[in-house]
Amino acid sequence: MIKNWFKNIGPGPLVAAAFIGPGTVTVCTIAGVNHGFTLLWAMLLSIVATIVLQEMSARLGIVSQKGLSEVIRTEISNPFFKILAVILILSAIVIGNAAYEAGNISGGVLGLEALTGSYSDYGSLWSIVIGVVAFVLLYIGNYKVLEKALIALVVMMSLAFLITAILTKPDLSQILKGLFTPNFSDDNILTVIALVGTTVVPYNLFLHASLVKEKWKNTSDLKYARKDTIIAVLLGGMVSMCIIISAAAIKDAQVTNAADLAKGLEPLFGAYSKYFLSIGLFAAGITSAITAPLAAAYVATGCLGWSSNMKSLHFRLVWMFILGLGVLFSSIGFKSIEIIKFAQVANGLLLPIIAGFLLWVMNKSSILGKYKNSVIQNVFGFIIFGIALFLGVKSVLKVFDLL
Repeated sequence: MIKNWFKNIGPGPLVAAAFIGPGTVTVCTIAGVNHGFTLLWAMLLSIVATIVLQEMSARLGIVSQKGLSEVIRTEISNPFFKILAVILILSAIVIGNAAYEAGNISGGVLGLEALTGSYSDYGSLWSIVIGVVAFVLLYIGNYKVLEKALIALVVMMSLAFLITAILTKPDLSQILKGLFTPNFSDDNILTVIALVGTTVVPYNLFLHASLVKEKWKNTSDLKYARKDTIIAVLLGGMVSMCIIISAAAIKDAQVTNAADLAKGLEPLFGAYSKYFLSIGLFAAGITSAITAPLAAAYVATGCLGWSSNMKSLHFRLVWMFILGLGVLFSSIGFKSIEIIKFAQVANGLLLPIIAGFLLWVMNKSSILGKYKNSVIQNVFGFIIFGIALFLGVKSVLKVFDLL
């Protein structure tokens, strides 16, 4: 039974690897340090929303055997809206992932530096090492090899953060209270937006629909895809919660990222906590450094009508461009804050648009036949669409300092 389960593990862990990046680690760290366990409910909400949307994306990929960007290109008939959609998607995903890639690689470097204790001396060298590892795995162009490598890294990351959280000996009653008692105020609204925004990621919807068709070809496999999605997203959500729980043990406003958290936990819970946290941060950085260029390549090839074969020239050129920029910006310590702000605005606009488009497509019998959304799936979908719209508006206002 276990052997059969492992055989049917699919793109789910890659999706989890994609949303647990250094940005997520940092946001969860800040949430835990500043608000203790009180924002665990926002993480729970994010996990439910992610499962609902990613299941739709996976179902679309298996039934249609097309990526989400391909479906958008073929289903929007109005030329103006088609061009607008393609420009927005390419801006948010390709330019956005190029901006975030430097952060992904820098996060992996922070983990290695915290692990080795050699801060800044070898930063650019570590950036190149992570870049080379990501390059080799992507260039092989074999989905099974990529899948196995990322599953191993996700398991390592999950165990590292889980053990760190256990070492802090948290109060279980406080955790349960934080999980099931929504706490919403002017003080925590930006952190709530960040927690949901870093988990319900637009590019994962594109990545998932494209990857499932590499793994599964028949509608009879939908049950495996659904199980794979639920387990992987729950695992990813557990990682985020463990980071919040670990950070809640620190009562120090000087903690701004996971490397600071690693140093802060050491005097309280011993050197092991530092090592486990550093390994987790390294794994989070390197998995996102692989999945971000991969997602960008699927999106660009789908939008522009190119081959989405992992070994095709166009596909490779896109991910090489994203990865190369990430290594370069990470190595020289370039603070791409303006590009990241642009990516945040684009992503804030994109999530409700893509969630709305996904809901529209998931109700089309011409594409999905009997596998279209049920009433319950639509109810959940529209609630999540409303939340995405609210958060999208808030994130855009936040970037322009209007919030």
